[in-house]
Amino acid sequence: MRLVVNQPVERSDQPYARRWWALLVLCLSLLIIVMANTALTVAAPDMTQDLGLSSADLQWVIDGYTVPYAALMLLLGAIGDKYSRRGALVLGLLVFGGGAVFGSLAGSATTVIAARAVMGVGAALIMPATLSLLAATFPRAERAKAIVLWTATAGLAIAAGPLVAGALLERHGWASTFLINVPVAAVALIGAFVLVPPSKAGHHDRIDYVGGLLSVVWIAALIYMIIEGPHFGWGAKAIGAAVVAGLGLLAFVLWELRHPRPVLDVRRFADRRFAGSNLAVALFFLAVFGAFYYLTQHLQFVLGYDAFETGVRMLPLAGAVFVGSALTGYLTPRVGMKWTVTAGMVGGTAALALLARVDAGSTYADLVAPLVVLGLAIGLALSPCTDAIMGAFPESELGVGGAVNDTSLELGGSLGIAILGSLLATSYSDHLADAAGGTKLPAATLATAQDSVGAGYAVAQGMGEKARALAGQAARATDPAQAAQLKEQATQLAQGAHRVADAVGSSFSDAVAHTSLIGAVVLGLGTILVGVLLPGRGRATEGADERSTTDDATDSADATADPATAEDGGQATASDTSSQAARPDAKVTGR
Repeated sequence: MRLVVNQPVERSDQPYARRWWALLVLCLSLLIIVMANTALTVAAPDMTQDLGLSSADLQWVIDGYTVPYAALMLLLGAIGDKYSRRGALVLGLLVFGGGAVFGSLAGSATTVIAARAVMGVGAALIMPATLSLLAATFPRAERAKAIVLWTATAGLAIAAGPLVAGALLERHGWASTFLINVPVAAVALIGAFVLVPPSKAGHHDRIDYVGGLLSVVWIAALIYMIIEGPHFGWGAKAIGAAVVAGLGLLAFVLWELRHPRPVLDVRRFADRRFAGSNLAVALFFLAVFGAFYYLTQHLQFVLGYDAFETGVRMLPLAGAVFVGSALTGYLTPRVGMKWTVTAGMVGGTAALALLARVDAGSTYADLVAPLVVLGLAIGLALSPCTDAIMGAFPESELGVGGAVNDTSLELGGSLGIAILGSLLATSYSDHLADAAGGTKLPAATLATAQDSVGAGYAVAQGMGEKARALAGQAARATDPAQAAQLKEQATQLAQGAHRVADAVGSSFSDAVAHTSLIGAVVLGLGTILVGVLLPGRGRATEGADERSTTDDATDSADATADPATAEDGGQATASDTSSQAARPDAKVTGR
């Protein structure tokens, strides 16, 4: 047995023997790119204090990763299809690990934002490569199970990020949350050579770079608009980005419709199964990332848990994702993906509805049920959608298929944080203005407290520290009248600090409830739309067979018509014939 796997998976006449070990490497690669965002939410306070970050700086530290990650996936997925999917994974791990080292050494806001952007480029290489390699390595009969484990890993990473970051921050600085990625990336890098077989499209025409670049422009502009508008106001930058996103999307669609081999055939979105699956992924991650954004804040600021304790209390979500994924594997073959996905989205809507009951008296026990229901919903809904999206693409476009799935996920997550985060901030500010009416806070101080829940508690803490200082002065005063006056001022200030802290906690709890209710309405309406879009079992199967037959015929015709392409991938094409003879199920997705 060779130490490095050199035989392309397409040239084998039987399923790759170590495919489940290969899946472990792919899931490990997925784990670090999802954790890179969720861990940062816990490390952000320490980073802000150490680097002196403004609120705008911190926002771009978080989102500097998101923009290149979302914008580049489609183009890089197509490049991976043509040249090497494993090569894209390996290069992505190297870039991601290098960015993590760079980030750990950062000493300014500009440097750490740049490091996060480099990590985002690495993630844009890794994410579609994991799905395309999974689809190329596993026969169709096992692919759904493999995707279930891939999806469960994403759910685990959402909850594991704060847990790992919290454990590190107990003894180390925020730089450790960057460095933890390096050994994991190194292990995945070695595993990629030892366990993951190389793969690329058996034949692939020249890449549609114009379409790819147009996709980069409109997606990057859209993500920038989503970030800039809600957080920094709808000024010239946000409106300009919206115009660029709209014009870029229009140009992209028109170009792709006319191109003979587009980077993404936009006609696929006329397929109800494909369109419904992408919509479900986007809506679901809008809800999940939005809820995660404010739940971690509620656990840390309102309930007073530290970073590690917050991570531990998110574990029911991760455990429920695994249970939901197992249920998906049992239910989908029996009732069809339409009902499994719809049930998952109904569960997600119910979880947000449960969070709408949060108030100032709520404890962690009140959050357990919503976390478990949300985890079950993730496991139920996302695996069938990912399987359907990947199944819509032929072998030559598996990287593009993975990129489409992941772009829907990332767009949904960005919208969730931007829209629900903006609603949360507005609701918190309004509630605090009402609740702080009796505290007699100066207008400037109230405005500071309204900026965020962290700022609100900082104001209360500052008042408490000032009250303790006055109490100390009173104890040292020699004049009884002065001592009594100082003591009375300290008492009033301490009482004011308590009232402000109570007002901040209740206002944020009310904002969580209000935002969750709106999120539940949005996801509920989306559930109805997805239920209408997704076809029933009979029509879905028939449509999949028609698409796969057309894709196979097109791929075979292109390989025959282009001698240069056939020469480049001739052995793979020939082996595909024998592979399909050994694996009749491969016809369903084109390979």
